[in-house]
Amino acid sequence: MNELVAGGNLPLPDGTLTLRVPGPFDLSVLITGDGGKVAGDADFVFYNQPAASGARLSGDTITVDARRLRPGASRVTVVVSPAEPGTPLGRLPAVALQVIGPRGEPVARFTPPRPAHETVLLLAEIYRRGPAWKLRALGQGYADGLAGVARDFGLEVADDPAPPPPRVPPAASPPVHTPPRSDPFLGLVNAARARVGAAPVRFDPRLTDAARAHAAGMAARGRLGSEGPDGVSLHQRVAAGGYAYLTVGEHLVSGPRTPADFLDHCLGDDRSRQTVLDPAYVHAGVAHVPDGRTGDVFWTALWAEPLTPQGLARTAADVLALTNGHRAAAGLRPLAPDARLAAAAQAHSADMVARGFYSHTAPDGSEPWHRAAAAGSTRRTIGENIACGQRSAAEVVQGWMDSPGHRANILKPAFTHLGVGFAGGGPAGTYWTQLFGG
Repeated sequence: MNELVAGGNLPLPDGTLTLRVPGPFDLSVLITGDGGKVAGDADFVFYNQPAASGARLSGDTITVDARRLRPGASRVTVVVSPAEPGTPLGRLPAVALQVIGPRGEPVARFTPPRPAHETVLLLAEIYRRGPAWKLRALGQGYADGLAGVARDFGLEVADDPAPPPPRVPPAASPPVHTPPRSDPFLGLVNAARARVGAAPVRFDPRLTDAARAHAAGMAARGRLGSEGPDGVSLHQRVAAGGYAYLTVGEHLVSGPRTPADFLDHCLGDDRSRQTVLDPAYVHAGVAHVPDGRTGDVFWTALWAEPLTPQGLARTAADVLALTNGHRAAAGLRPLAPDARLAAAAQAHSADMVARGFYSHTAPDGSEPWHRAAAAGSTRRTIGENIACGQRSAAEVVQGWMDSPGHRANILKPAFTHLGVGFAGGGPAGTYWTQLFGG
C-alpha cells in the first residue's frame, strides 16, 4: 500500500474504488470537469444527496467508479468535514483516508498534516490523465465550512448567510489577462528555452489562477509585493489552488505593456533569466492587470515543477548526498537513510506549511524526538535542522553548513542516520527538515 504525502499521486486500478475515513467525520465529493466547476447540484454528493452517477456515499465510505461518471467529468474531489458542523478539525482525531481497490486490495493511505481551525479539508482528488485515472493527495483546509467549498466549486448556497463582499467590487475590478494555451507569450518563452536546450513549458490553469489573483492584488495596492492585500503570499495561493510543487520560481514586475516586453524584462539579468530557462520547470502561469488609477501594468509569472513521489525522493537523496559529502570532508562516516525519520521529517515540513509556523516546536507542543518516536523510530539520539525559502538541495545544505548550530548537527559523529522532508507553500515558499538519529 502506498503512503501518500500532500501533493503525491499514483495511478489507480480500473474498477470501483472504495474511499473510507473512519471517525467523527462526514464525507462528500464534488464531481467536476477540467474547469474545476460542477455542472449542477447533482454533482455534489453528501449526506442529504448520497448518490450521483459513478459515486455513492454510505456512512464513512464513498465508492467511485470513474467509468460511470457523467459525460465530461474528469475529476472527483473528496471532502471531509466534522460530523458536528462547525467543530474545528484540530479538536478531532487525525483524519486518515484509506483507498481500497476493486478486488479489496489496499491502494493508498493518506494522513494529512493535522489542521487547526479549519472546518473542512479537501482531502484528495481522483482525476483523469489521458485514458487513465490517478489519485492525488491534497490536504487543503477551509475555515468556512462546506458552503465555502461548494461556492468555490460553482454551487449556489441559498440557505447560508451571504459570503463577505469581494475585496475589489466587481464593477471596479480591472480587466485581467488569462492566457490561452496558444498565447504568444508561451511561444516566445519556449523559443528562448529551446535556444539553450531546455524543454518547453506549458500553462497550468492553477498557476494562472494564482498569478491572476496576485497580479490583481498588486494592482489594487499599486505596488509590487510577495503578499496580497489579504496577507496571503503568492506561494500560499499556488498551494491553495491545488498545485503541489517541488521547485517554483516567480517574476513580479510592473511596467511592461506587452508579453514580449515582459519577457525581455525577465531575460534582462542573469538570475531572472535562469528562472525562465530553468530546465526543471515544466509548467507556467502568467497574468497582467493594470492599475486603474495610474495605468501601470502589474505582471505575475509562475514557473514550477510539480511534486511527485519520485521527485521528492530524488530531492531527499540529493540532500543526503550533499550532507554526506560534508561529513566525508570532515573524516566522518556517512549517514544512512532512515524511512521512519524521513516520515517524521516529511510530516513536519508539511505541517509547517499547513499550519503556517516555522519552528522545531509544533503548535501542539511536539518536539523532534516526539515526532521521531511517533513515526516508530527507536534511535536514542535525535537532532533536527529546519530551513525555509531555499529553492534547491544545494542551497539548503549550504545554508545549514553556514550556520554553526546546523553545521554541528550535520557533523555530529554520534549521528548515524538521516531523514529528509520537504514541502512547498506557506509564506516562505519552501520548508525543509533534516531529522538525525543515532
